[in-house]
Amino acid sequence: MFEEIECDFIHKYDLLRTLVYELVLYTMKMKPASKLSKQLINASVRIYTLLKELLECQFPIDDIYRPLTLRSASDYAKNLNIHVNHLNRVLKVSFNKTTSQLIIDRILQEAKVILRQTSWTVSEIAYALGYAEVTHFNNLFKKYLNITLTNFRKVDIV
Repeated sequence: MFEEIECDFIHKYDLLRTLVYELVLYTMKMKPASKLSKQLINASVRIYTLLKELLECQFPIDDIYRPLTLRSASDYAKNLNIHVNHLNRVLKVSFNKTTSQLIIDRILQEAKVILRQTSWTVSEIAYALGYAEVTHFNNLFKKYLNITLTNFRKVDIV
């Protein structure tokens, strides 16, 4: 493979891709899939997995001026091409949480990380997490974590 990457052959990347594919198939042949445990994935699990992937794609927040683009349950439902009521019903029945609860949990998790690891102001954090009003974000933080943003930063909570 090292020799192939060094040559001037116009289709060398196609050749390398084929060699990698051959290597993958060879390793699969050594351990057949029938011996691996098979997992049944229903539609609810698939929807949940896709939602979590969409949610996680937005994190970590490393730029103040690039706020979250997907913030509401309807934003995620639109991206998943399903109705927001169906999304909420699936998550509530299967995982006992609504879409909004999952979103808020992840936003608060990211807020705690940002508060601990950066010197951003509270308003910068709120904006980066998609809140136009700092008071809305502060109220949300206090409602779910029973502590204000500034007090959280002062106290080292694990």
